[in-house]
Amino acid sequence: MNGRTLERFLPDEAATARFGEDIAAALRAGDVLALNGDLGMGKSSLARAVIRALADDAGLEVPSPTFTLVQAYEARIPVRHFDLYRLSSPEELEELGFEEAIEAGVVLVEWPDRAGDRLPADAIWIELAEAGDGRVARLRGPEEKLARLERSLAARDFLNESGWHEAVRTPQSGDASARSYETIEQPGRTPAILMNSPPLLLGPPVRGGKAYAEIAHTARSVTAFAAIDRLLEAAGFAVPVIHTQDLDSGFLIIENLGSENLHLPDGEPIPERYVAAAELLAEIHRRDWPGEAEAAPGVVHAIPPFDRPAMLIEVDLLLDWYLPAVAGRQATAGERDGFAKAWNAVLDRISGAERSLMLRDIQSPNFLWRGRKRGLARLGLIDFQDALIGPAAYDVASLAMDARVTIPPTLENEIVDAYCSTRARQGGFDRPAFEEAYAIMAAQRNSKILGIFVRLNKRDGKPQYLRHLPRIRDYVARAVSHPSLASLRDFYEKTGILGDAP
Repeated sequence: MNGRTLERFLPDEAATARFGEDIAAALRAGDVLALNGDLGMGKSSLARAVIRALADDAGLEVPSPTFTLVQAYEARIPVRHFDLYRLSSPEELEELGFEEAIEAGVVLVEWPDRAGDRLPADAIWIELAEAGDGRVARLRGPEEKLARLERSLAARDFLNESGWHEAVRTPQSGDASARSYETIEQPGRTPAILMNSPPLLLGPPVRGGKAYAEIAHTARSVTAFAAIDRLLEAAGFAVPVIHTQDLDSGFLIIENLGSENLHLPDGEPIPERYVAAAELLAEIHRRDWPGEAEAAPGVVHAIPPFDRPAMLIEVDLLLDWYLPAVAGRQATAGERDGFAKAWNAVLDRISGAERSLMLRDIQSPNFLWRGRKRGLARLGLIDFQDALIGPAAYDVASLAMDARVTIPPTLENEIVDAYCSTRARQGGFDRPAFEEAYAIMAAQRNSKILGIFVRLNKRDGKPQYLRHLPRIRDYVARAVSHPSLASLRDFYEKTGILGDAP
């Protein structure tokens, strides 16, 4: 275990409750918190705060499990609270379902020393001790877990420095990246969003001495988000107002634009909202956009191009991750060569396609529906830090083949028609050229997503993304049915890429 220790002074019960929220915000399934300290040091109070934060219920009854030994709670991550003060022997933990609890979610343990060697080696230890008029909490554990906790405590420091001293933090559902978002609420203030965007870790070189993220032009810091946000806001689009920012640390407090998006809670798309989003994209694409934007006075973000190396390294994820999953084998050298030739030939066809500001991560969760607003304000835009200058058709293909929502062909056509009709009214729009670029960009994006979603399962332990694979595979089949992609379609069929999803 790493010898580094984090320390936090807790002057009163309110500080202990906020500390519990900060701990809860960093927890993941499989984490074990060992709460240590003498009687009266606040172990139960801290456990109660963590459990209430995980359950998003400040009034949740959390009795001490001194006599029952364990108490279970349903929350965003299932929680089991163990009090081992009356444990006769470590062997009793097996009867209490200790190991099963760790596999199922988060485990909090008071009097952890009584567990003997049954406590996992990667447990997070929190020692509570007297310190002046309050208590001090000392945290130690494996570096990866300690780093998560340290980041959450840094977020609290940022909130305090920004005037949100009493903020209650409620994590939102996560996405596929290292970014996270929390709703923050404080008496007398309008609820806002805390955006936690740590600097991107590039990873090892994969091609030409460059990391994947460098070639794909993935945003390396929150500066990109701040710059694109201010650029879109100045152009009249509804993006979150940035209230406070720390670009170096990667924290922003931004406006909460709401929670409604383009589909119903059961995942059913709402056609009129998708049509409105298509019309909004048409408005974005008719504008002339600069190649850079200012994130803060003197801090300029150069908007990267969606160039061929970026497109190709993204589609390579299909061979690297999806093909082994669906076919049970690695791609041969000949297949990789044929894949590269097929894609280069396809991309040659759109070398002169219309280019614009490309928001890139266009899908239902990133449009926020504000039905009481009018015009451009009806749809709020978020999650655009990876924006590029590239083919305008890419964003339309991303919307009409939504990765998170099943879009039937009839609705796809309606979305594309709405976009094209709006662009035609604006003048100078070449629909046949757009439709070819649309098909190519749809094939490129969905090929990439097949690889990413398998990688999220295999590498990152996120199997929930596998349920989207049949939908994405169907989108790929639709895209490669365009006559311009005949050679690519043949390649996909021969290699089994369009076979059954894993």
